Amino acid sequence: MTDTLTRIPTTVAPRVGWRGWAALVVLMLPVLLVSVDNTVLSFALPQIALDLEPTATQQLWIIDAYPLVLASLLVTMGVLGDRFGRRRMLLIGATGFGVVSALAAFAPSAEWLIAARAAMGVFGAMLMPSTLSLLRSIFTNRDQRRLAIAVWAAGFSAGAALGPVVGGILLEHFAWGAVFLMAVPVLVPLLILVPILVPESRDPNPGRFDPISVALSLLTMVPIVYAIKEFAVHGTETAIPFVLVMVGILFGVLFVRRQNRLETPMLDMALFRTPSFSGSILVNLLSVIALVGFLYFVAQHLQLVVGLSPLDAGLALVPGLLAMIVAGIGVVPIAKRVAPRLVVPIALLFSIAGYLLVAVSAQTGALAVLIVAFIALGIGIGAAETVSNELILASAPPAKAGAASAVSETAYELGAVLGTTIIGGLLAAFYRENLVLPDGLPATISEAARETLAGAVAGAATLDEALGDALREAAAHAFDAGVGVTALIGAGLIVIAAVIAAVTLGGRPHRERVEH
Repeated sequence: MTDTLTRIPTTVAPRVGWRGWAALVVLMLPVLLVSVDNTVLSFALPQIALDLEPTATQQLWIIDAYPLVLASLLVTMGVLGDRFGRRRMLLIGATGFGVVSALAAFAPSAEWLIAARAAMGVFGAMLMPSTLSLLRSIFTNRDQRRLAIAVWAAGFSAGAALGPVVGGILLEHFAWGAVFLMAVPVLVPLLILVPILVPESRDPNPGRFDPISVALSLLTMVPIVYAIKEFAVHGTETAIPFVLVMVGILFGVLFVRRQNRLETPMLDMALFRTPSFSGSILVNLLSVIALVGFLYFVAQHLQLVVGLSPLDAGLALVPGLLAMIVAGIGVVPIAKRVAPRLVVPIALLFSIAGYLLVAVSAQTGALAVLIVAFIALGIGIGAAETVSNELILASAPPAKAGAASAVSETAYELGAVLGTTIIGGLLAAFYRENLVLPDGLPATISEAARETLAGAVAGAATLDEALGDALREAAAHAFDAGVGVTALIGAGLIVIAAVIAAVTLGGRPHRERVEH
């Protein structure tokens, strides 16, 4: 049966010239910046932990405050971009993101840094839906758009993997605040070139702005993500996570009911009745959880267990980064001829193999094994993200490109939150459960060691050689034991993504839709 959002074309949309591709290059700047920012802190976190001395919960919030706020506001900002202009939202977001990033670089405390990361999330939410929806308006030809989105998806995935490399280079020569200051030189050329190369676009019939829908979307997202975080860190010690989940679900139901009643809804729920759209969103979500979760624990293992410098640890992930880029672009000609429900699951088999390789070799932690595992992970996720993102935009009417892009970006950013929350939180729990501290430790060092691996390594440096070595060995053993279990969880998430793709993404390559 043909879905209601699909129309058979009578003509092929025109192809763009050099100006369209130049606009793509400019639009990649915020994509790379925002995606790098999702993972660069994984490598800066050990230095931040030693400098600001955050608790285990604060460490997670330092990483998660940004994508949590961003994910909560993406749909709102996507709809505002459709209404007031996608290019305008991009320029406002770039300006604010650069200013707040500079403030974060000089944070004197963990609380300050968490607040700055949250503010960055507000402006980051203006950047990401705008880039993808502007691509939809620039590249109306399906074949050109497929390649442009492949570059976009490869850039986003590559940026996530590039974060540790960039962080390693910066941390080798500067203080941790440098990972935030890098936003300024990236965003300056964007502010100059976007007005020249990128045309403005908006929904010609946006309808009225609905603040009640905005409030309901926030009241849905924030409690659920916070509940998952609390459950991962504290388990079932209190009923707070369960209460928050119920609150989020309640407001989510109210949000959906309101969208279905409104003549011009903030988010068109009919999009989710298209299997290729909803299936692609879930594939994005699960893939990013797996990717960010992998980077979260491998960054700490390489630096705090293996003992590599931030630069060397980042360079160890370059082969996987390249594999992700090559797979994301290389899948384009394949996706034109092979059904998405075959391409995506086959690609994700590589990612499953990568996680299983980590699981079976966790206690040895050999550097070569982790490099090979990340290459396999990158191949699968790079290819899957290209195909799924193109399907998301192809399934939505052009006038609703901002809203559709925002849903796609919400999956990305929520995946980034859940990657550190679920995998990072479970890893912290397994670490504490498996940690057997040597006798004779001072109480303050014992407490810090039980909190985090970074706390154990920092405490070991203040002890005599024999006791310090014993503490480091115990902490490394506990951490890698947790890595083995969480790697299996990561593999399971990708298996679920592969099954969803096989069921929902369609049995043949999609034909080009008419663009109106």
